[in-house]
Amino acid sequence: MTATTVLIAVVGARFLVPLLIPRFPLPAILAALILDGVDQTIFQSFGVDPPGYQGYDKAMDVYYLAIAYLSTLRNWTSRPAVSVARFLYFYRLIGVVAFELTDWRPLLMIFPNTFEYFFIAYEVYRLFWDPARVAPRSWVITAGAIWIFVKLPQEWWIHVAQLDFTDTVAEVPWFGPAVVAALVVAGLAYWFAIRPRQPDPDWSWHVAADPLPERAVTVADRNRWTAEHDRILSAGTLEKVTLIGLLWVIYSQVLPGYTASPLQLFLGTAVFVVANAAISLAAARAGRGSEAMLVGFGLRVLTNVALVGLTGLLLGRFNPAPALFFVLLLSLLTLLDDRYRPIHEIRFRAAPASLRDAPLPGA
Repeated sequence: MTATTVLIAVVGARFLVPLLIPRFPLPAILAALILDGVDQTIFQSFGVDPPGYQGYDKAMDVYYLAIAYLSTLRNWTSRPAVSVARFLYFYRLIGVVAFELTDWRPLLMIFPNTFEYFFIAYEVYRLFWDPARVAPRSWVITAGAIWIFVKLPQEWWIHVAQLDFTDTVAEVPWFGPAVVAALVVAGLAYWFAIRPRQPDPDWSWHVAADPLPERAVTVADRNRWTAEHDRILSAGTLEKVTLIGLLWVIYSQVLPGYTASPLQLFLGTAVFVVANAAISLAAARAGRGSEAMLVGFGLRVLTNVALVGLTGLLLGRFNPAPALFFVLLLSLLTLLDDRYRPIHEIRFRAAPASLRDAPLPGA
């Protein structure tokens, strides 16, 4: 297998696996997490040395975590949990942008990736119990515990001390047994102290996402809500601009050929995001839209190819490879946001009494 094939396979997997997160949240994000952990080992095994690996790795992280965050809008039935997840994701995103612009590694510890483990904690709980019944303060405590006791030590280990787990096990004789002992103690504490106090399961365990609210099952349902309630200039559009704008600033540090400043890139991205919001709102009001995600993505890609191509002609400069990547990223994330945000709004704002419109899985 050639180095190019390995590089394409690994990067392709890191782009494609996260697309399963909205439908199979827990197994898909665990697969993405494992890929994140082993990709460098795979590269080294085949003699591949991608330039700027640290930037590439952080860019891939925020991409799959962006899809995970958007999937909380589709799936999560606890509004406080979504609010905590929103803060954790954007806090990390700001930190990664700051790291890319300064290359100061402690920023990755100051802005730890707590969102990822919080997402996993929610989805593990959802395997057996209804998260909508959990008190808001419990989600805050969960996030705080993950932040302090898990992510701060981990971020220090990886990004500040720059230690490697395999090398440390080989060099420090007591380290491996200590890790095993800690895992055994944690397992025993759960089995004897936590498990007996847990409530009876609300349903049979399941990894697929729960059914959508009754009034948000189809794209037509969501379009009707969007046409009636949404606006081009809204909090949702501002969040979308922030999400995609910061992501593109991060990717611009990895992709070659960019001379624009981060502010110029962010503002330019904002224009395209708002244009997409206007087109999506017009389509919703006209009752247009395909139920098939792939068809919707294809139509959005064609629209953005036209927008980006026209902009390139007007500005007199056009770099095809980064432009195509930008189109794909913009089209994917705006499509997911436009399809999932109405579900969140219908579930909580438009119909707060319908939190349990859908039957319990396994009932």
